Amino acid sequence: MATIALATNLVTYLTGVMHFDVVNSANQITNYMGTSYMLSILIAFLADMFIGRPKSVLISACFEIGLGLLAIQARSSKLKPPPCNLFDPTAHCTKVGGRDAVILFGGLYLVAIGSSGIKASLPSHGADQFEEKDPKEARQMSSFFNWFLLSGNIGSVASLTLIVWIQDNKGWDWAFGISSIGMVVGALLFISGLPQYRVQVIQKSNPLIEIIQVYVVAFCNRNLHLPEDPEELYEINRDKEAAIEAEFLPHRDVYKFLDKAAIQVTPITQDGKPNSWKICTVTQVENAKIILGVLPIFCCAIIMTLCLAQLQTFSIQQAVTMDTRLTKHFHIPPASLAIIPIIFLLGLVPIYDRFFVPFARRITGHPTGVTHLQRIGVGLVLSCLSMAVAGLMEVKRKQVARKHNMLNAIPVIQPLPISVFWLSFQFFIFGIADLFSFIGLLEFFYSQAPKGIKSISTCFLWCSMALGYFLSTIMVNIVNSATKGITESRGWLAGNNINTNHLNLFYWLLSLLSFLNFLVYLYVAKRYKYKPIVQEHRGPTNSRVTNEDNTDLEDIEVQE
Repeated sequence: MATIALATNLVTYLTGVMHFDVVNSANQITNYMGTSYMLSILIAFLADMFIGRPKSVLISACFEIGLGLLAIQARSSKLKPPPCNLFDPTAHCTKVGGRDAVILFGGLYLVAIGSSGIKASLPSHGADQFEEKDPKEARQMSSFFNWFLLSGNIGSVASLTLIVWIQDNKGWDWAFGISSIGMVVGALLFISGLPQYRVQVIQKSNPLIEIIQVYVVAFCNRNLHLPEDPEELYEINRDKEAAIEAEFLPHRDVYKFLDKAAIQVTPITQDGKPNSWKICTVTQVENAKIILGVLPIFCCAIIMTLCLAQLQTFSIQQAVTMDTRLTKHFHIPPASLAIIPIIFLLGLVPIYDRFFVPFARRITGHPTGVTHLQRIGVGLVLSCLSMAVAGLMEVKRKQVARKHNMLNAIPVIQPLPISVFWLSFQFFIFGIADLFSFIGLLEFFYSQAPKGIKSISTCFLWCSMALGYFLSTIMVNIVNSATKGITESRGWLAGNNINTNHLNLFYWLLSLLSFLNFLVYLYVAKRYKYKPIVQEHRGPTNSRVTNEDNTDLEDIEVQE
């Protein structure tokens, strides 16, 4: 709740208070969001290797002090530019700079550090409360991710109604201050549950280094021939592996070039400890294969965030020019449009989790009803459709502006005679896409990652989102440069007047890229091999080894 209102309404703050132009403010927001998601990788590494996930959540919450810094700046007229209407062609507005810019970006990026740490650690910490090798708890973990989305949406509803209304009607200082208080309350609630949590053991070894070792050893052994029998590849004794609580993974016939890292050049004694930079275990190799296998899925998720970035920037600018009346005396803040799909999701998530998943489970036999990759694919299709609809809505908005001779109308002061709720279609479709892809990606990366890097695994999603936001900045600049000489506005997205640019063409370009991205996704998803799951049972028995498609791979004997 504390940061969502900032992300959605930041474009209004940067243009209306700090006097950035439209394109620059959009780029500043995507850079801020990209940094927020990218930093999660570093913080996840620290959480997995050194400080643990609960401490990471609490330390990250302390960085939200940036909201207090922003509240002080918004309160003091000496720390921001004098009031001015950027959209008035006769106005000469002063852009924020010097000390004031340092305070602005210092506060923003402190918030970015704090939110990145919470993103990195909180989902994984929640999933740690479930044992994925236990069939019952594996289903509960899938439900956890659905309810995690629901709880986030409840916070979003409060943020996009109460906080945004306060921003627009009571002042940004009040909004930032209340958000700071909300962050403190959230941290106290988390602390209250500490005695009840399952806390993951911090790994003494570094799984990332172990994966790097696989590539180094495989390269050094590139001229060696693989044995015909995979059993000849090196693996530590399973009894010893159980004693040190290590994760065992059976050999898979994919990415065979990495198997060369496990070739035994010289015999290894029972008690001998080989040099990890000269030979790796089969489990190490399989972990490296998993990381390599998820990279194409990771890349396909980037384009979806590229589309999301436009809903948080240019779609808000569209809304500012339109009629925002909900009733005769009440106007909906433009940034609150994002609440439309969220309200729908509040009802859809329980229906999906309690009715659709059990129904689909009976048909497919899969614990979560559909596989993670199927769920992600639905989200990618809907994001493509969202951008196509956004382009159509922009055409309609500009037709109204042209029909009423309002192409040069000043936003807010001279709203176009078209309801802002026309934009709800693109937000609504993308909201459904978010339900499928966001949780699908989060659960996919968590379930497929090696045991020692679960926090880092969920950050694959945040990292793909970061790259999507950074790509948005690059894309906007490239499109403006490429179209500068062929349009009267000197670029599809140039200038502060979106009534005279070509935002609809930009939306359709993104829709085309999303469609091509989906075709690539179909190819890589079809070829992807899920990580084997060993479902152990009590007593001397055979454990069932399956993959995510619930397909039996082999039976291995587990000694108690």
